[in-house]
Amino acid sequence: QVHVYESGGGLVQPGGSLRLSCTGSGNIYRVGMMAWYRQTPGKEREFVADITTGGLTNYADSVQSRFTISRDNSIHTMYLQMNSLKSEDTAVYYCDMDLTRRGGSGDVWGQGIQVTVST
Repeated sequence: QVHVYESGGGLVQPGGSLRLSCTGSGNIYRVGMMAWYRQTPGKEREFVADITTGGLTNYADSVQSRFTISRDNSIHTMYLQMNSLKSEDTAVYYCDMDLTRRGGSGDVWGQGIQVTVST
């Protein structure tokens, strides 16, 4: 059994920063693509950023130059450094990992973590 856990969310004022973490646990053989998504009530989940095993990154236009995605393959962990936060960044953030484990491989999602940007 494998799991993915997010941490680091919370309340921050506009213009502030937060760092999200996402860690895979269990009998993981390999972690492929890692990605962050977010969702607000009444809207579809939207792509935020992703990173390949080799460190190539891709960002949504709305977060480009403000967010930075990174990963540490040795501990199956991914990070999202969020700077210059805006109220429209308020959402539940989800991480998604492409995990290879005993029995097969595929996407595993975290349960999500709330990020609120407000005064």
